Amino acid sequence: MDFDLLNDFIDRALKEDIGGGDHTSNACISEYQRSRAVLLIKDIGVLAGVDLAEKVFSKLDPRLKFKKFIADGEDIKSGDVAFEIDCNTRALLKGERLTLNLLQRMSGIATTSSRFAVEVEDLPVKLLDTRKTTPLMRFLEKWAVRIGGCHNYRHGLYDRIMLKDNHIDASGGIQAAIYDVHRYLEENDLDLALTIEVRNLVELHEVLDTGGVHRIMMDNFELPLLKEAVKIIDGKFETEASGGINLYNVREYGLTGVDFISVGALTHSAGSLDMSLKISERKV
Repeated sequence: MDFDLLNDFIDRALKEDIGGGDHTSNACISEYQRSRAVLLIKDIGVLAGVDLAEKVFSKLDPRLKFKKFIADGEDIKSGDVAFEIDCNTRALLKGERLTLNLLQRMSGIATTSSRFAVEVEDLPVKLLDTRKTTPLMRFLEKWAVRIGGCHNYRHGLYDRIMLKDNHIDASGGIQAAIYDVHRYLEENDLDLALTIEVRNLVELHEVLDTGGVHRIMMDNFELPLLKEAVKIIDGKFETEASGGINLYNVREYGLTGVDFISVGALTHSAGSLDMSLKISERKV
């Protein structure tokens, strides 16, 4: 976790919500008042974002007392209490909505990721997320994916080469694209892994004839074709399946022998878990 990035995100998110001040709380609550509050779970799933919640509230109130009852990655059900805080009341109300938004979203992603992971837990395949994330929240959503038991793929365009259909078509074909990538990496003294996407067995054979890649990603392959492709590759390169993979068919894809499965649904189709922050005691 990049803590500079995290702190900057929290600062910007609080500024977005508080702006010139929380006038409602300022109008009716003493600046010296403290309250005790609990995070109440109203859904079923996997919890994510508790450690982040503590960081948000401690930034608003350095005297915060935070008592964790359920840790990130643990199963939750309606009626559970995840944590309790003793906090300046104005600070509590300033951080309430940001904290809930983050916890609900991250817990939704962790829950979805956990459900996918359970489907293939006895198989050697690894489930990967994608770049299909909320802008500027990618690092948090990928954190939630890890909490849920799946794995992160590349974090952006900068940390891995991935030749997809548009790159290949725009550069004049598979061989030309691979050669151009190697020339670019050498000229810029970069050491990046290379994944290439193929759409059919013809393209697969062209990649095998050319070489120079680390992983071959079979995009939208039907299951019988994917099994054949994995057999053809025969361990020469890492294999990945993508496209059209959901909770109901991910195990079938895992059984093909593919090394990785990338699933955009881990983030782009995850919902939010219901929870609320309730003041349990007013302290003068």
